[in-house]
Amino acid sequence: MTYLLLALGILFGLLAVNAHRPSKNPVLLAPSFFAGWWTIELAPHLLVAEVAALVLTARYGGLDGWAGWTGLALGAAGLAGLAATIAVSRKTTVTLRECGVPLDLDPDTAPRYPRTHLVVPPLCLIPRRGVRAERNVVFHEDGRLRLKLDVYRSATEPAGGGLRPGLMQIHGGGWIIGDKREQGLPLLNHMALQGWVGFNVNYRLSPRATWPDHLIDLKRFLAWYREHAEEYGADPDFLCVTGGSAGGHLTALVALTANDPDFQPGFEDVDTSVQGAVPFYGVYDLLEPGPWPVPFGSTRLMERWVMKLPFAENRDVFAKASPVTHVREDAPPFFVIHGSHDSLIPVPEARRFVERLRETSRAPVLYAEMRGGQHAFDVFPSYRTARVVEGVERYLTGLHRQYRQGTGPSVPGEVAESLDGTPKDGAAG
Repeated sequence: MTYLLLALGILFGLLAVNAHRPSKNPVLLAPSFFAGWWTIELAPHLLVAEVAALVLTARYGGLDGWAGWTGLALGAAGLAGLAATIAVSRKTTVTLRECGVPLDLDPDTAPRYPRTHLVVPPLCLIPRRGVRAERNVVFHEDGRLRLKLDVYRSATEPAGGGLRPGLMQIHGGGWIIGDKREQGLPLLNHMALQGWVGFNVNYRLSPRATWPDHLIDLKRFLAWYREHAEEYGADPDFLCVTGGSAGGHLTALVALTANDPDFQPGFEDVDTSVQGAVPFYGVYDLLEPGPWPVPFGSTRLMERWVMKLPFAENRDVFAKASPVTHVREDAPPFFVIHGSHDSLIPVPEARRFVERLRETSRAPVLYAEMRGGQHAFDVFPSYRTARVVEGVERYLTGLHRQYRQGTGPSVPGEVAESLDGTPKDGAAG
């Protein structure tokens, strides 16, 4: 038992260290990410489990030798690290408020994420009470190809009738895996209860698909939405887009390549604009190294599986697949979200994209850097996820309200400042 307690102490200590300082070693990158992801977002659950394991092992002879006492000390240090992780996540609301999210919009009726989901995370896989989910709606069919989506909307009709705002969710998975059933569920359920109609959209995946098939498929959804939105109670003229990781990359491209005929073969005349974008922990520049030792476009994943072109001889193609290339003055409003401890897509990637957006776009650009957050943090309905989901809902509700009022999107002036501190033209106070 003494050596079991020592092993537990070492394990708990390593988990805590990895959560705060994830490994950058290529060999350890994947296991470090998964361990940190689960540790950070399930920290309260892990804390209870670790305390129980240490107490039980100590009670049944674990402290009979030096190894047990050493393990207990290491385990206690691991518990302290978990407690620090929880404390950092509790500052999420402060982070959102500082970045300019209108958390005080309708303060008396501001929605709260259900605590039951924080205690039992798998509940997020089930539509919440009052949410109606319609599965596997085909939005594009071509021969054997059938692209599908899931619709999330309130089970009750809106007061006074009328059409609801729409939200497009794009899953991640490195452009090669992932599905609409796995990601964005905490947000879509929450948004549906607040009067939105959510569309969780699938697209072709590599290596079968070759870039830009992924983006073209999502553009086809936009064409379908214009024609069929009202059938689901959604406003065909108002749609925002969100997604994480590869979905964050695609979210940014959907928002920045509106009506680009190169990504709309056969439906070039369809309006593919959106009214707002919320990308989570995305890749925004495939051309310049930035936070990586080599350009992301030159990685094996992108060259051989996604783009299927050598990077060195096709830099223009990789540039066109980079959201940063398409930044423009008339870009829609952006709310960029990234975790400070992201070990798969380092946070400087988001910072440089936000800087470029703020330098160029006339629309407001909000940026929330989740302190202590790992990649894919919002897959689990943790305390951080709950607060971010609420913040995204407040932000998008504000955009929709301004749309209905016929005013341009605006945020407090201090948020709309460029990174050098100079207020942007048109920033609202």
